Amino acid sequence: MKLQAGTYASMIVAREVRPHGFFLTLPNVPDVLMHYSEVVGEVKIGERVDVFLFHDSEDRLAATMREPDIESGKVSRLQVADIHPRFGCFLDMGLSRHLLLPVRELPEMKELWPQVGDYVYILPTHDKQGRLLAKAAGEDDLSALMFEAPQSWKNQFVQATVYKPLQMGDFVVVDGGVLGFGAFGFLHESERTRLLRMGEEVELRVTYVREDGRVNLSMRARKQERQSEDAEKLLAALQERPNGAMPYSDETPADIIQKRFGMSKSAFKRALGKLMKDGLVSQEGSWTKLGSDDQAEQEE
Repeated sequence: MKLQAGTYASMIVAREVRPHGFFLTLPNVPDVLMHYSEVVGEVKIGERVDVFLFHDSEDRLAATMREPDIESGKVSRLQVADIHPRFGCFLDMGLSRHLLLPVRELPEMKELWPQVGDYVYILPTHDKQGRLLAKAAGEDDLSALMFEAPQSWKNQFVQATVYKPLQMGDFVVVDGGVLGFGAFGFLHESERTRLLRMGEEVELRVTYVREDGRVNLSMRARKQERQSEDAEKLLAALQERPNGAMPYSDETPADIIQKRFGMSKSAFKRALGKLMKDGLVSQEGSWTKLGSDDQAEQEE
C-alpha cells in the first residue's frame, strides 16, 4: 500500500511525541505525523482513526482528522488566501496548509490573476514529488455539475464567477442558487466595460439563453437604459466645460469617441440624439454645446 496526499486512510495511532503530535502507522508504510492542531476530539494509542493525508509546512506527509474542502477527482470552489508573484495563488482548503494554484494555471496577464478573497474552481492534482497542487478547472471538469439555464433568465441580472478570462471574452459559471451548482455563461469582449480577472464575482445581465442552456451575458444595461446613462455622461461632460461646449460631434472618429467617453460611435450618436431631442444640446459644425438651436437663435 502506498500513501498519497489528497486521499483518505484508516490508520492506527502508534505513539504520541510531544510537542508535535501523534504518529500513525500501517503495515509496510512509513509512520505519518498528525500534528496536535489536526486532531479532532480525543485520540487514544492503539485506536484506528480515519484521516486525510497532505503535506505539512516542512513538506512531510502528514495526517489530519479535519474535513478538507477538497476531494480527489472532484471540482472544488476555494478562496484565494495569498498570492506569490513567482509561485502563484495559495488557496484555503480548510486545513493548516494552503493549496498552491501554480503560475502555469493562471492567466498570462498578471492583471487577470485572482485577488485575495476571490473564489476559483479547481481540481486537486500532484506534482512530481507527490505533493498536492491545484489545477484550474476547465469546461470539461465543470460540465458534469452544470444545468441548462431556463428561458426565464433572459434580461435578468445574475451573479457569476469568471473561470477563464480571455481577450475575446470571459467564460463564467452563473450561480444556480436553488436550481443547482450553476450554468455556463459567456461574456463577449464587446459586452465588457472592463477586463475581468479569474475568480472575480460579478453581476451580469443575461442577453440570450441558448438552446443548449448556456447563456450570453453583458456588463451593459439594456439599450434604452444605456442611452439614458450615456446621455447623462455627455451632459455632465458639457456642464464641466467652462464654455459649455466640447469639440465632439457626429463627425468625430469612433476611436476618439471610445477613448474620450468609453462608448461606441453608435452609442454616442444615440445619446447625442436624445439630448438634442430633449432640447438640452445643439451642434455647430464639429462642436456640441449646451442649449437648443432655438436658444442659440434667441441669444443672437
